[in-house]
Formats: sequence, C-alpha cells, structure tokens
Amino acid sequence: MSEWERVFPRGLALPPHGQRRRARPPGSTAFRCVLKALEGAVLAQGAEFQLRLSLFDATYHHFFGRTWRSSCRAARRAPPHPARAAFNETVYFHTSLNHSGIAAVVEVVVTAGNGDGSSRHLSCGFGLIPLFGSGSEATDPAAEGRTLKLYHGTPRALLHPRFQDPMEKNKYLTVMEKSHLQYSLKPHQPLEMIFHLLPENLLVSGQQNIPGVLPACGDASDCLQKPQLLKPVTCYLERLSIQLHPSLEEFEEELLDLLNSDRLLKANAAPDGAGVAVRERRLHVGVHNGLCFVQAPQVAVLVPEAEVARGSCPGGLAPAARDVGQALVLRSRIHLSEMVPHPAFGVCFQLEYVFCSMGRAGGKALPSGARSEATEMCSVRWAVWSPALGTGEKEEEVVLPLRGGPHRGPCQALVYRTPPSGRSSCQGKHVESGTVQFHVSTDSEEHLVTAAKIPDKGRDALEQPPTLSLSPQAPLRVPASPRGPGLSVSQLSAMPRGRDQPLDGGITHLEADLGWADPKACAEEPLRALPFAPLQVPVAALGLQADSSHTLLSRAALARLHTAGFPEILDRHQEPVGISEPVDPATFSPQLEEADPLQGNEIILQFLAFGRDARDHAEGTWPRTIFLTFQFYRFPPVTTPRLQLVSMERGPAAGQAQLLVRVNKDGTLGSGPPGLQLKYMVDPAFLRAGEQRWFVRYLAEHSLQIDIWDGDSLLLVGSAAVRLQSLLRQGREAIRTHHELEVATTEYEPDVTVMGQEALRHGALRPLGVRVALRGRLHLSMANVGHLCEETPGQLPSPLPSRSRIVPAPDNARVIPAGSWLSRDTACGRVSQARRLVEVDSELAAALHAHRPGPRLVPPAVPSEAAAARRRKLRRMALVRQQEEAGGGRMPQVSGWQEQRAQQVRDLQIIDAYREHTKGESISRLLSQAITATRTVHAVLGTAEFFEFTLKNPYGVQHTVTIEVDHPELSVILDPREWRHFKELTKSVTPVEEEMFHLRDDLRPQVYLRPYETVRIPFKYQTFSADPAIVAAQGPAGLDSSADTAARSLGKSGAGRMKHIQVSFQVSGGKPIALLLVKVEPQPHVVDQTFRFYHPELTFLKKTIRLPPWHTLPGTPVGMPGVQPEMFVRCSDPNIICETKNMGPGEPQDIFLKVAGGPSPQIKKFFVAIYTDSWLAAPVQIWQFYLHSLQRLDVSCTAGQLSRLSLLLRGTPAPRRVRAFTSHPHELQVDPDGTFLLPANGIQELFVGVRPRRAGSRFIYLNLVDVESHQLLSSWLLCLACQQPLISKAFEISLPAGGGRGCNKRITYTNPYPSPRLYFLSTSRPDLLQFKEDSFEVAGGEVYTIGLRFAPSQDVGEEEILIHINDHEDKNEETFCVKVLYQ
Repeated sequence: MSEWERVFPRGLALPPHGQRRRARPPGSTAFRCVLKALEGAVLAQGAEFQLRLSLFDATYHHFFGRTWRSSCRAARRAPPHPARAAFNETVYFHTSLNHSGIAAVVEVVVTAGNGDGSSRHLSCGFGLIPLFGSGSEATDPAAEGRTLKLYHGTPRALLHPRFQDPMEKNKYLTVMEKSHLQYSLKPHQPLEMIFHLLPENLLVSGQQNIPGVLPACGDASDCLQKPQLLKPVTCYLERLSIQLHPSLEEFEEELLDLLNSDRLLKANAAPDGAGVAVRERRLHVGVHNGLCFVQAPQVAVLVPEAEVARGSCPGGLAPAARDVGQALVLRSRIHLSEMVPHPAFGVCFQLEYVFCSMGRAGGKALPSGARSEATEMCSVRWAVWSPALGTGEKEEEVVLPLRGGPHRGPCQALVYRTPPSGRSSCQGKHVESGTVQFHVSTDSEEHLVTAAKIPDKGRDALEQPPTLSLSPQAPLRVPASPRGPGLSVSQLSAMPRGRDQPLDGGITHLEADLGWADPKACAEEPLRALPFAPLQVPVAALGLQADSSHTLLSRAALARLHTAGFPEILDRHQEPVGISEPVDPATFSPQLEEADPLQGNEIILQFLAFGRDARDHAEGTWPRTIFLTFQFYRFPPVTTPRLQLVSMERGPAAGQAQLLVRVNKDGTLGSGPPGLQLKYMVDPAFLRAGEQRWFVRYLAEHSLQIDIWDGDSLLLVGSAAVRLQSLLRQGREAIRTHHELEVATTEYEPDVTVMGQEALRHGALRPLGVRVALRGRLHLSMANVGHLCEETPGQLPSPLPSRSRIVPAPDNARVIPAGSWLSRDTACGRVSQARRLVEVDSELAAALHAHRPGPRLVPPAVPSEAAAARRRKLRRMALVRQQEEAGGGRMPQVSGWQEQRAQQVRDLQIIDAYREHTKGESISRLLSQAITATRTVHAVLGTAEFFEFTLKNPYGVQHTVTIEVDHPELSVILDPREWRHFKELTKSVTPVEEEMFHLRDDLRPQVYLRPYETVRIPFKYQTFSADPAIVAAQGPAGLDSSADTAARSLGKSGAGRMKHIQVSFQVSGGKPIALLLVKVEPQPHVVDQTFRFYHPELTFLKKTIRLPPWHTLPGTPVGMPGVQPEMFVRCSDPNIICETKNMGPGEPQDIFLKVAGGPSPQIKKFFVAIYTDSWLAAPVQIWQFYLHSLQRLDVSCTAGQLSRLSLLLRGTPAPRRVRAFTSHPHELQVDPDGTFLLPANGIQELFVGVRPRRAGSRFIYLNLVDVESHQLLSSWLLCLACQQPLISKAFEISLPAGGGRGCNKRITYTNPYPSPRLYFLSTSRPDLLQFKEDSFEVAGGEVYTIGLRFAPSQDVGEEEILIHINDHEDKNEETFCVKVLYQ
C-alpha cells in the first residue's frame, strides 16, 4: 500500500447539510482549539478517559466533518482537589459555515475493561463549544482560558427532535455538577496559508503531519502553529495515452449498450431505434495530497488515435500505443506547478465520457454543430500515480493500471464497473481495466519516477521528512508534443448525475495546443496576467463652488438693478420682505425650525439678471437669450421659458449685469415686470410622515444646481450652485437673500494616455483633461415666507402614511367589501345596509332597462372602463328591438297587464342568470378581501422602504407557508443581519428570529408555522429604476413654456402612477391563508449633483469619477467611527455598468461608468445612488447624469491655420428655417453663416472652417437649430487633434501686472518671395495681444513692420503668445512666439 493510499482514508468526512452547501459563503475561518484538562467529581480514580471532538449544526440537527480522538489519559486525584485528567492537546480546523448554530461538540469517553481482556468505550458526558457569535463572527479571541460545563449522556441526544437551541432552554439535558473541561478557542490566521492542503471541516492535531507541510523539528511538536510549506516542483506530463480493455471500440460499444438499456429502463419504454453516442472524452488531471486536491483538476480532451492519424500527425506516441492501435491520446502536454516531493502527493487521473441521445444507435461522436441534445457525463476509470525522488535514473515511460467499480476515489464520484473476471485478458489482472501511459519531466534538477521502481529498502527513508536531492545531470529538455489543432473547444449543456457534480448545466472547457516543431518548446508556458489597473483619468466630483455668492457689482449697478421693477416679495401679512445677509452655517439650530409655529414654507426664487464675467476670454459669443434648468427638492424638474438679456446701459460691457425679460412666442419682449419668479409651496399637510425634518435637513446641507443654456443655439453656457441654507428662517416669519452666483463651464478634453501614476496619486484634486472656465454671474433672490398650517373646519385631515412599520393581520383589520355594502359604525357595532343589484352593477341595469320601451330610467353612473361595453350592449338591444317591431305582424297582440307580466318574468330570468354567472366570482372576491391586508409605500429612488407583515396560521395543524411575490422590487428580508439593521434604522422593537426562512429550489422563501402561531415577515421595497412620469425630460431638446410663476405642490406627486403588488402566503396545494396588497406611490427624489458628458454617438463612454471624502457628503451619519467606510453605488439603468472598488485604507474611491451611447441627438439620462452602508438602506447622495450623443467628426489641423471640411444636412419631412451655431465661433466658422432654408427631405451642404488657437486635443460642438420652434435638429462633436506649428522666431518681454495702459511693440517681417504677397495676422491670445493691422501687403524681398499692442493683465505669471502669419489661402507661413512676463 502506498503512502497516498494510507493517508487518503483520513480525509474522508461527512458533508454539511444540503441547505448549508447551497448558501455557503466564499471565505473560511481558521480555529485553534486547545483542550487542556478535565476536572470533576465523577472521574473515577485510575480510569482512562478520552476526548472526542466533532462539528455539529444545531439548526438542522446534523453532524458533519470527521470526529477527532485524543489519546487516553488516566485521571489523578490530589486531595483536597477533585480528580483531574490533563490532555493539553491542540486541534486545528477551518470552516466556511459562519453561522451561530455551528458548534464543536466535545464528548468524554471512559475506557472500561471486559472480562475477556478486551475494552469497551462508554460515553459519560458531553459539551458544546459555540464557534460563532450571534453576528456570524468568530468568538472573542481575547479569551485564553474557558471552562465548558458538561451534560450527562451522549451527544447523540442532540439528534432528538425535541432538542432546542440554545441548550439552556432544553429541559431534557442535565448538567454534570462540579465537572467541567478547561479549553481555549480562538481564530488562527496562520492556518490560512495551508487551506489548499487541508480540507474544510477536517479536525487535525498539531502533532499530525499534513502532506505538503514541513514537520515540526527540534523541541517544537506543533507543526501547524506556524506552518511552513514544502517547496513545489513543476513537472510536465507528455505523450499521454490511455488504453482500454479489450479494445477502445469494444469497450465503448459495451458501455453504450448498457447506457441505452438503462435509458429505456428509466423511461419504461420498448426499444425505439434511438441510441446513445459519445460526444466527448475528457481526462481530469490534478495533484492530490491524500486529503484533498491542491488545486482544481485540469480538464483535457482526449481523441482516438485513429483520428490523430487521419489528421497527419507526426510520430511521437508511446510505443505500446502504436502497437495496439486502439488508444486515446492527448495532443498537448499537462503543466503541474503544484507538485511537492512528498510520498503522499499523487497525480490523479479521472477518465470521463460525455454522452448524448441520438436518432440511431452508434458509437460515433456527433458533429460539432449538433449542440442542442441533452447530455450527461459518466466517470469511467481513475488512477493515482505517487511519484518520489529518484537518484538520477534514466527517464522512462510511466505505465499505471486504471481502476473502476465501487472503490472510493479522490473525485468522489461513481465509477463504471470493471470487467468480469472471465473477460480478463491474457495480459494479467493489473491491466484488465486499462492503462494510462505518459512521460514525465521536471524543470528542476531532480527526477520524479514511479514509486513502484523504488526498492523496498528505500521505503523506510520515505517515512522521514523528504529532502531535495540534487543530481549533477543537466535539466531535462521537454520533447515536442505531436502537433494538433490550435484550439479544441467543447461547450456542453450537461445533466449532472452525482450529487457532487456542479449544478450549473453549462460546462465550458478549453484545450490549447502548445506543441511546436521547434525543439526549444520547453520555454513555452501559458501567459500569466500581470497585475494591471486600467489608467482611466478620474474626474473629480467636487461639485460647483456654492459659496461664491459675494457681490462684485458697484453700488450704482446694484441700485439700478433693484429699481428695475422686479415683483415685490410679500410676507403673510402682505408686507414687503427686506433683504438680509445669508445665515452663518455655525448658527443653524434644528430646534428653532422644529419649534417654529409657521411650519408652512413658501419658497420663492427670483432670477433677476445675468452678466458676463470680466475674466471670460471670449471664446464663445455672449448669448442673446437664455433659459434655465434645475430641480428643487423632490419637485419635478423645471425648464424655464426663454429670457432675453436686456442691458441697463448702452452696450453689454464686461462685468455688467443684464436684466432677464420674458420672451413671447412671437419673439417679442413681454410687457410684464422683468425677471422670472417661481414659487414652491411646501406644506406639511402634503408631506409624508417625518418629511418636514428631511426638508429642513435638505435646506441646511444641500445646494441648488442651476444650468444656464443659450436660448438660440441650445448650447450650455455654464452651471451655478447656491447654498439653500439661507432659506432657513430660524424662527423668523420671512427671510430674503440676494446672491451673485459664478457661472462656470467644464470642458472634458479627449482621453489621453497618462504615463506613470500622476493621475492617481493621493491628494490630486485637479484631474487631467478637465478645463473649467468662468463665463458670467447670475443674480438671484431667494425668499422663504412662513405660513400657518390650519385645516379647514369639518374637513378630514390630509392622508398621511402611518409611522408604524407593522402591517396587522387581515383578521384584525376592518374589511368592508367594496360596492356590496354600506357600512357605518354605531354604538352597538357595525350596521350594514343591503343595496339593490341594479344600484351595484351597471351591466345588469343596462340589460334590464334595454327591454322596456318608452322612457327609461337613467342607470347609475358607470366607471369609465365599462362605458364602452355599456354603449355597445345598448346598441345591440336597440337593433333587436327594431327587428321585433319590424316583424310585429307575426307577434300575437296581448293586453297591457300580460305584457307587463312577461316583462317582469324576463327581468327575473335575467337577474337569475346574472347571479348564477357572477356567484362564484363574487364569493371568491369576498373571501379574498377577508384575508387581504393593505400597505401603502411611498417609494423614492434608491431608498429602501421597510415594513413587517403579521402572519398568523389560522389552522390547528402546522403548515409550511410559501411566500410568493409578483414583483422583483418587493422582497422578503432573509438575512437576519439585514433585518436587524433595518429595525435599528426604523427603531422597531419587534424581535428578530434567526434562520427563519427556508429557500425552495425556485428561490421562493418558506416559513414553518405551528398551530395558531403568529410571526412577523419582514419586507423591503426598493427600486433603482427612475419613473419616467416623475423624471421628466430636462435639457435643451424643446422648451417648456408652461414653467412659469405658478405655484407647485407635492400633494399629487404620486397620483395616477400607483402600482399594486400582491403577496400571497400559500400552504400546500396553493391555498392562500393571507394576502398582502402593497400600493406603491412613486415620489420624486432629490438630486445632489449633475454631470453632463458629450460623447460620439453609438460608442461607449468610459469615465472614472473620484468620490469626495465621505465625511464631506451631506447626509452621512453623525458619530461614525474614524475609519473611512466603504462606499457602494447603484445605477438606475441596468444596462449601464457602474461599480466602485475599495483601494485600501486612506486611498480615494472611484466610480467607474461604462455607458452605451445612442444615435445623435439622443440624450440619455440616468441616476447613480451612493451608499455608505452595505445593506443599501438609504443613499447619502444621488447624482444625475446626462449623456449627449453627438455625431463625431475627427479633424486633424494645425494651430493658427485654417482647415476646411463640409457636412451633409438632411432635411425633415417639412421645410425648416435653420441656423448653425458653434461653441467656439472664433475658431470655427460655418457657411452659410446666418439663417437659411433647409428643404423638405433634401440634402444641403454646410461648409466648416476650423482655425484653432492652441495645440492639443479638444472638443468643439456644432448645433443645427430650428430658429422658429427652437428645436435641436442635429448636433456634431468635432474632435480636434491640433499640432503646434513650427516656430521660426522667439521674443521675450516684461510687463507690469495689475492694470495699466498696456504696451506697444513692433516686430519686422521680410517677404521671402520675389513677388508681392498679401499676409494675414492672427494670435493665440486675442485678449492679451492686438494688431495694428490684421493684414498687410509687402513687396518681394521687402521688410514690413508689424505693430503690436499688449493688453494689461491682472495676474502675475508667464504667458506664451503665438503670432501666426498666413498667406492669402490662410496657410501658415511663419509663427512667432512672444514670451510675456507679468511682474
């Protein structure tokens, strides 16, 4: 028997419960348990005791793993101390079942002698050691010594059905008085390095040798306290072939016949002409240390030798295989890097066949195109090769016999039987199951040979710890493998037969041919992936500077602004509200806001004026009209009407504010007062329970982001932000503040390759490729007027959701069948009044009145959905009546009373038929209403709404109730940790039950209920999809002129969009015992920050956004520990990849986005919610993203030189008056420049000229706009790749900074041509340098003096200004560089 065969039985263990194996977490926890001594009065003097340790699952009453036994120790008594048996033995193990019900059971066994000299073992007590606490974490590692109380009896009592966990509640267990076990238990992290060598749930002693671990040497007797690994050896298996007895063809034929017979037997069918075919032959190869596989076995595909021969493969097979001609060969070599020179290490081979059903019986493999048949796998043979260190012997072919039948193998699978003894071949018993033959080589100087060739005298040496022996022979050269196809891919949908087979049906294997004709093939190894992080330049999510609202206008300008006639803001007493300074953030008091009697808030926003900033470099023209887009709190987004900029003086000078005046639909100015005023009514009567506090917190911590758009070109001018804290009244009746906001635009340059770690270094706030420019200043007045919340007398208060998180049971609710009864409460109870069927059902009323001629009674009002059906039935009855009147000659004449009686009989028949038709439906509806409870949920994007449903078993027998939910956004909370987290957030006091639910195969939860038992089922509703009815389209694609000063309210935010979710609680047979109807009212959400990206159409946008420090995010919990929490993100669009990774303590976190852009000019809108808790209860921030898809146009050009191109414009079905606008009109010109007519369904060419001012990569936007309807027709993104021109001369000049009159200079230019030439001048900085003449003409060979005017600069620094001299075709002749030093 080999060493591997002696070690292998020690690794066989009982698996955990099936439910544990399905939901096993990925990580494993290592433990070190020291059993010190056993003390107690029950210990007999001189008797020998033994400790046995096992693992137990108290939840499922299931033992698992393998029982560990200590050595026998005698009890000693030293009066006055009790008897004591010292063990001091250490046990190591690791498990991934981190649940509070997992425990270690210690059994005390006494050895008693029999009369015949033998001994027997008796169990005299046991105890339980819990491994994990209530929170699924390991027990306290600080506790070095503990005492374990023992119970009478045997641990088999834990399997009794009446056993309860915890054991303190069990009245059937008796504690052993004055007896205990001293032990210690704590996690042992060093054991993690040998997890690949030690199976899970296997208990081993510290004195036990683990194959692959260095044994303890010297005084150290515990090799697992600080384990050290043996050095691995890389080996290669080549020229592998398998021969089956008596031949491959006969073996597979017999195997297919048996499988086909088994198939017919299972189906209980007669032979149908169909059969089973071999689809694939696989070989699993892995290194096994006797206890477990060191790594997952490799899977290779075997092919018959005949197919290899047909493929013109050269020689190289084993000689034995060539002689027989019936073998399965491997066309590539196997690389084993985890081999260790230890006698217990072995290479395991498992031959596996993949079969599929086919229309005819045969043994041929199906073609690769037939992939739809059901497949199944069968293990056929296995073998283990135990190599050992040789002494430099020659390499030989290794031949191993294959095994089969009911023998335990390392793969833990059922194996096809071996041939009967009568069919054994003449070669002997050892080959009757087949053989595997291969060649082995290593990368080191030692040789692995088969253990069968080692003499018997060398076996004793193998019992000692192995040592590496070096051989003087040179390293082996790996021979070339036979050349086969480049790739062999097999993708199967298999039906696993064994319980240890993977549950996934899709199996994919890939075998690469690494054999080459080159003799240097030994250097060929699979490519290894290097640790690589894609260097995506992060965009800092620092937001806009909301605190930059200081005033730069002069007092005269402010006086003109405030006397322009803006609407007056009045308080609740109709008195004007004066302007006050913004509130200091340090003086904010939440208590003042809660104690304020004026809880109603009227928020007023007045947009007054917009002015150009003096620092704007005038890259874009100043807009003539603008419009604004923003979203305040949870109100719908606002797109304002177009506002024209009107100067208070002559000409729009830089830094001067221009008034905002409404523009009518015909383009004329409005006659009303200037400015734009919006009002928001925030009344607690229309808010949810507790939302008033949220609103105050929103004002205190958030900012309002406003986007300013050009009303003509529909291009973004810039964005501004203002802190809303100035709207907090702090006990005052009204407050009003004035703000002057900086409007800035952010340009994202094209992604460039960044070398080094410059972009990802810690503390880098300004990301690469981002340019922020200040465009102007927006003047805004904000006010908050307080109002009393008085309810109208005699009117019911506004419906508010209940603060309770518990939905009562249906039998405790007051159920009123809708439409069938009128109920009212009296002192004696509930009185119900019956109603006529005609008053209840409109269809019956219409059918009865349709038979009666003459004036008819007006039936009761019918609901809108039944109106069409009612009108259709009335038309049918009218047609029938006309036909009866037309054929009246054939009807007998009856008297009046007979006709009335016939009419009554007909009505009774109709009523009786109607009742029979609707009886079953009405009874079923009333019964369902009797067991139905209702819960209304006000859903906000990303926020989890938690509640509990009270479920009662109405029967006197136990039932397993299945919970079925018909909507994926409503779910049952299965994890007790998540349940406890939500209860802490909502301050609920109901208990939490561990392991309450059981998951079925279809993932529907089940709960066990005892007779008349009542439990609470936790539910969570959470949606990450934005409701399109709530989130209206916001942006320049169409202007909403209805967004004016009309007041807006939150009262009907969810009206008309309510959806119903039904939850059914069913017992066996699908019978419901309770129904829960959840009404979901979607509510708008708060947007904290907005990002806009412009990207080429039909491409992927990949952006990395750096998260700010967590403590700067509004909404983060106060009092969190100093450790930075991990952040989590979720996206509202499931088709967008949004993820974040924690890079370690102290490192910033980034959000990675991958968005697929649509066709131009589509705008994709989505939201990203950011969380700081792992259960995603409520987001701390919600970010809004806009992706503008534009048509891409790549332009390669030179700075200062004109490049021409053209665009094709396609007309719409109607002719339009259009105009082209650009974001940089000084660098990009279009022809035609003004308004032109775009014919219907026609094509027109638009000429574009690009003259960039600076080198580098950048974006320029081009919009084609309908000037009449102000609609965006097309949009282009010009991606400029601009190179620097060749500089012929350089100059330097020093100028004073901080103002002044500037400086005049001159430079000369010589015409190098013999003929006169016309030249044009341009510069890269027109704001700092002007020319005396923009063009000049100079004769051939003459010198011309160019006059320069340098403007003053306010900043100190250095600027490089380029002067471009172009010819008459605007091609660059020369470029001068002037270096200006402002001091």
